[in-house]
Amino acid sequence: MPRKVHYGVDYDDSYDVYEDYDDDYADNYDYEVEQNASETMAKLEADKSGVWRCPICTYDNEDSMSACDICGVLRNPLVKAIAKMDIDGAAPFKFDAPSPDDLVSNGLRSVKSKSKGNILSKKETKIQVESELVAKGPVSSSVPVTRERRNGVSENDSASGSGNKSEVFDTRMKAETSSSKTRKEEIIDEGKTSTSQYNPEKWMIPDKLDAGLSQLNLAIVGHVDSGKSTLSGRLLHLLGRISQKEMHKYEKEAKQQGKGSFAFAWAMDESVEERERGITMTVGVAFFTSRKYQIVLLDSPGHRDFVPNMISGATQADAAIIVVDASLGSFEAGIDATGGQTKEHAQLVRSFGVEQVIVVVNKMDVVEYSKERFDTVKEKLRTFLRSCGFKDSSILWVPASAMENQNLVANASDVRLSWFKGPCLLDAIDSLQLPTRDYSKPLLMPICDVVKLPSQGQVSACGKLESGAIRTGFKVMVMPSREIATVRSLEKDSQVCNIARAGDNVTVNLQGIEGNRVTAGGMICHPDYPVQISNYLELKILVLDISTPIVIGSQFEFHIHHAKEAARVVRILSLLDPKTGKTAKKSPRCLLAKQNAIVEVALQTPVCVEEYNNCRALGRVFLRASGRTIALGIVTQIIKREE
Repeated sequence: MPRKVHYGVDYDDSYDVYEDYDDDYADNYDYEVEQNASETMAKLEADKSGVWRCPICTYDNEDSMSACDICGVLRNPLVKAIAKMDIDGAAPFKFDAPSPDDLVSNGLRSVKSKSKGNILSKKETKIQVESELVAKGPVSSSVPVTRERRNGVSENDSASGSGNKSEVFDTRMKAETSSSKTRKEEIIDEGKTSTSQYNPEKWMIPDKLDAGLSQLNLAIVGHVDSGKSTLSGRLLHLLGRISQKEMHKYEKEAKQQGKGSFAFAWAMDESVEERERGITMTVGVAFFTSRKYQIVLLDSPGHRDFVPNMISGATQADAAIIVVDASLGSFEAGIDATGGQTKEHAQLVRSFGVEQVIVVVNKMDVVEYSKERFDTVKEKLRTFLRSCGFKDSSILWVPASAMENQNLVANASDVRLSWFKGPCLLDAIDSLQLPTRDYSKPLLMPICDVVKLPSQGQVSACGKLESGAIRTGFKVMVMPSREIATVRSLEKDSQVCNIARAGDNVTVNLQGIEGNRVTAGGMICHPDYPVQISNYLELKILVLDISTPIVIGSQFEFHIHHAKEAARVVRILSLLDPKTGKTAKKSPRCLLAKQNAIVEVALQTPVCVEEYNNCRALGRVFLRASGRTIALGIVTQIIKREE
């Protein structure tokens, strides 16, 4: 049976994702919010002079501020203090609305926003993530900082990596942008042996005689309502992972709610909220076996409000299936630059390091299996995928119908699809190639999900081994708490196993450690080779199609493997030539769309991180603001700052 991956995000049961599409309702709701905010602000002004409290995050802002310094919500325009502001004094840029990601994460209701930050150019972004970001370029800076490349952890790092620190973060961020003050935030080297001296044990390297199929992590992504969950459920049913009895149960439950066509999707979307709203909210994980691989299926949410969950889950992918809706209008909506998720998902998948994709043109039955429509979809999407850095030889195209079971595990039986001579979806999956695995490096496993069993004194961590190997009885270090635990048992594909190696998606059952010391976004690593922890990083980024410049002080959501933190741009060191990677301009004032740059960012809470050159999986980052991905990047330096 599939399982759901949770990332510590609590959703408000009263939130309805379809509010975003109801103009009348959204406008009325905005008006009610403004009225309530006006009444609240009046009371706060009477109680406390010199400050005003944000009605969203309740942060106390200085009286001269026109927008909340934490979440960017505009102050009530009727407050007298705003009328006294000097209109000629330009305030530092802030994203002018909280992103839908934050609204969902905090359990708030989404408010329709028409900010400039949400208006994207209609031009396609030419993204060459791997080639452009990895390209070497000189980095120059007069900032008095030192770089720490060795393994180690900070003595001042937070053990839990979580908590309500909005006021502390604001104070910290203001200090970061001040040119007259610096703080001492060091990454302390604890004298651990360099990873270059690591010698793996014999059992860690797989033997050619080892029986069993290799594991392939396959993410399913695409625009909302393209049929991802239905496709996943149908595959599991056809391959025997969902019994006929279970399928009958799903069909009965779906019909009772008037959603008979959702029966296969309900095999993946098991929560009440997902079934009521008819969309996937968290990544569903399921397993099946093909002729060549043991497949770990990662069914990702398509709605834009749940892209952070998609990032956290699908970052484990070795390859991806991009599902598009062939029906007229739906495909075009998915590739629209202002609201379509097909493009954003393709960009993100490529930035995960995925090089092989299968494009499933789903719902071909709706267009009568038209070859002309398939060719049109293929031509439009292929142009964009090329701009993302995908090679034509690494893209497979499969016309299919999940509802009518056409071209999934066998060649299509409908004569209207007889014009297609390529492989069915299952054969296309078997044609994928496994990426290179790092068996000979120390153990690294980003923690995707945590399951706690206090009654048994056990805590389980789920994730994909990025390097090294692990087995029962093995001692591991859990970061960022830096505590040692023992591997009690391992599970792959819901089956107990003794050894797991790089590339395997496993559940590690730990003992000898308290549950609150193991967190999603943390890391399981070799005790002698702990991963680094830092909240101050240098990044090489590629700015996507944005209409509002990125400047010093810009706030955004920082995503790295399974961790998400609030962050702010502290310095913009240089612009890079997109062709040569060399410095084109030092200390630019802002960053515009399609520019490559070197920046320094400060995070609210330290995260487990490695430089991209040392570990690609722990060195890829994604920057989001106002519900959109604004930049992709890699970690070039983990910085140690000194007074």
